[in-house]
Amino acid sequence: MSRTATPPAAARDDLASARRVLDIEARAVTALAERLGGEFSEAVGLLARCEGKVVVCGLGKSGLVCRKIAATLASTGTPALFLHAAEGLHGDLGLLARGDCMIAVSYSGTTTELLALLAPARRFGIPVIALTGDASSGLGRGADVTLDVSVSEEACPLGLAPTASTTATLALGDALAIALLERRGFSEDDFGALHPGGALGRRLRRVDELMHTGDDIPVVSAVAPMSEAMEVMSSPRAAAKRAIGVTAVVDDDGVLLGVITDGDVRRAVETQGDLRSLAAGDLGSHGAKTVQAGALAERALALMEEHSITSLFILDESGRPCGILHLHDLLRAGVV
Repeated sequence: MSRTATPPAAARDDLASARRVLDIEARAVTALAERLGGEFSEAVGLLARCEGKVVVCGLGKSGLVCRKIAATLASTGTPALFLHAAEGLHGDLGLLARGDCMIAVSYSGTTTELLALLAPARRFGIPVIALTGDASSGLGRGADVTLDVSVSEEACPLGLAPTASTTATLALGDALAIALLERRGFSEDDFGALHPGGALGRRLRRVDELMHTGDDIPVVSAVAPMSEAMEVMSSPRAAAKRAIGVTAVVDDDGVLLGVITDGDVRRAVETQGDLRSLAAGDLGSHGAKTVQAGALAERALALMEEHSITSLFILDESGRPCGILHLHDLLRAGVV
């Protein structure tokens, strides 16, 4: 099958069309941001007080947007699911329960199937947040809180295909989810717990899931002779199946004072020669880079990259080494 080059004039027309679409949709989102008011905070408050799940309802293109809104809410700590408005009228209303909250999405605000869900929602005492382009519509008047997602024009030159309106609605759904996340103090750890799989889940693993513990932590007392420190550094760690080339130096209470690396030993030999008269505490470098056990593995990786090191000691709340993490552990876990 032969391929022909796109004529220059057609290419220019394509780019002009794309830029026009993006400009219209960007202006729609900007206008939406500028007119947000107290009703948005009311909607976030309803969602924050929801004791059950958030049911996001819509039909057609709005229904596709609803799926994304529900998925974003669920991934940021708010139990949520999508309810197809038409299916809701044919048995799926059984998923509604007292304590739930509903987000109903219809740009026209007149979608018959969606309006029919308002009465059952009232019967269950479920508050309704409407996302519509017409606040005076049946949906707008029937909701507890109405958020205006109207746009001055669609990007479709025919004015028919939902384009700018669906973009504005999707953006407002994201705004609701993120404002709710921030109000609830949803953390990186919380996010990681909900995303255990894939690249995102690997990035959000915690160091205490990957670190070596117990006898695999190379550690010596500050008063131990350097010969003992070098032996510990050269001894294979069972979990790593090789020597790590580093040891922690601790005080009598086991609190980390410093770290000795292979590089420290080489530099000391070059400047001081015989190290047998030294104790580990004489050579242990202070200001060692460490992280707490609850830190994200991505944070540990950032520290290693910033300071060009390959190992980090993990400290407990008292400052005692409770684990060690090597760059190879991050590689095996897919964090790198």
